[in-house]
Amino acid sequence: MNLPKIESYGEYKSGNYGLNSLQVSFPNGLSLFFSYTTIMAFRGREGLKVRENEWSNTTGKHLNWIDGGDKKSRLAGAEFEKLLNAELEYYGLGAQQ
Repeated sequence: MNLPKIESYGEYKSGNYGLNSLQVSFPNGLSLFFSYTTIMAFRGREGLKVRENEWSNTTGKHLNWIDGGDKKSRLAGAEFEKLLNAELEYYGLGAQQ
């Protein structure tokens, strides 16, 4: 069975908090990074794409864990959403609402 792998990408000391920083990796190569229930980054056909932080310090910490603090490469919300939706469509997962 080709189920996605779900794991925490964070450095939380307690597993309880790890639920807020999840990575879902599909067998086809697509990985989605969540901060709470929002997709904040993905790794797809063109490498890692990370959204700029429009939320809290905690989300900023999650983003830093994903991209090592490379804030210059982060994408504005609208651009990130466009690329994410195209990637989801490519992999047959439908667009994010």
